[in-house]
Amino acid sequence: MTGRGERSDGVMLQHIDLVHADLLGAEAVADPYPLLAALREHDPVHWSTRYRSWFVTRYDDVLAALRDERFSSDRITPYRRAKLEGPDADPGVRAAFEVLEGWMVFKDQPDHKRLRRLLSRAFTPRAVTQMAASVEVIAAELLSGIASRGDGAVDLVGDFAYPLTASVIADMLGVPREDREQFKDWSDQITGLVFGGMGDATRHTVGAQGMAELTAYLSDLVRSHERAPADDLISAMISARDDRDALTHDEVISTGVLLLFAGHETTTNLIGNGILALLQNPGQLALLHDRPELVGGAVEEALRFDGPAKTVARVMGDDVELRGRVLRRGERVFLSPSSANRDPEVFADPDAFDIAREKSGQLGFGIGMHYCLGAPLARLEASIAIPQAFARLPGLRLTDEPLEWHPVLLSRGMQRFPAQFTP
Repeated sequence: MTGRGERSDGVMLQHIDLVHADLLGAEAVADPYPLLAALREHDPVHWSTRYRSWFVTRYDDVLAALRDERFSSDRITPYRRAKLEGPDADPGVRAAFEVLEGWMVFKDQPDHKRLRRLLSRAFTPRAVTQMAASVEVIAAELLSGIASRGDGAVDLVGDFAYPLTASVIADMLGVPREDREQFKDWSDQITGLVFGGMGDATRHTVGAQGMAELTAYLSDLVRSHERAPADDLISAMISARDDRDALTHDEVISTGVLLLFAGHETTTNLIGNGILALLQNPGQLALLHDRPELVGGAVEEALRFDGPAKTVARVMGDDVELRGRVLRRGERVFLSPSSANRDPEVFADPDAFDIAREKSGQLGFGIGMHYCLGAPLARLEASIAIPQAFARLPGLRLTDEPLEWHPVLLSRGMQRFPAQFTP
């Protein structure tokens, strides 16, 4: 057994310094795939002294770990108990982590199964299917407004992908759409808590402020829905029950925070990254234009090629040996779908963007009990938004402006996506 940070096979690493590998370095934030490829090839179970964490990068290992309950999703409770229980702990930060602690994505069995069972009664395929017409209308309205501009400049995230996805989840939840800019401010603040902006020393205090404001907003909304139910997701969560159980008031609020945050963050990144991949691969864009029935394949390939989940965080619930390394109980692990989805052992020509790829098997939405509950909605929104963007913004193209990527470990998405079209 080699020590932390050493190679298990003694082979010298070349080209990229894996001992000091940093996925939050400027080059890796802009393009993480060369570093992930080097880790996958030379050190697939890599101990990072910088982040005091393991990084797992091969497809088979990531797939197995996502299905293995020893790789615990409950990374919030241990942190809260260790860091936020003392007298010197910031009460606002502690309160923010208590809300995160209630999120289904941070639960193991049996709590996860219970919450998912109840939420599935509210977040039904029928509810998602019914949103198709609304998504088309919202996308058309946003793009018509953009197309009317005289300069042909657009930020495809700020002007299109974000307001689209925020409006959709707001409509589903029964939240006033005009409040979506406030949601974005709160979401941006919470991002550092959830997605691991480890270079930002203020991320906990800033995130706590955003969490407090969003939680207070939703608490008032839930109380009003408890008094006067409506045909929306908040009311559906309030009434979600079976013969054994129901969601508590606090669980409805906590899940509302999760849905408002995750319900647009992931899909915004999927839409933005998907449009970018097509712009960077004009042959594939032409193929989609000629064969619009391939839009589903284009969305799946966007999830594989440059999906919104860069890594997934887990905490070891028990010791596990993996490729000669021992991942010990309590250690943090980052499983990388971004790397797994480009593993040449699984995907032919993995660095090529191919919307006609016959078999995907991508892990962009996870797998097993933590498979993303909102995946059908995200796919629906992307399959409508991406073709409409090209149809309604003629000559859509990249500019010379650099793309601005979120400098976080867990997600892969742009802060700004400057582009140009022909008015």
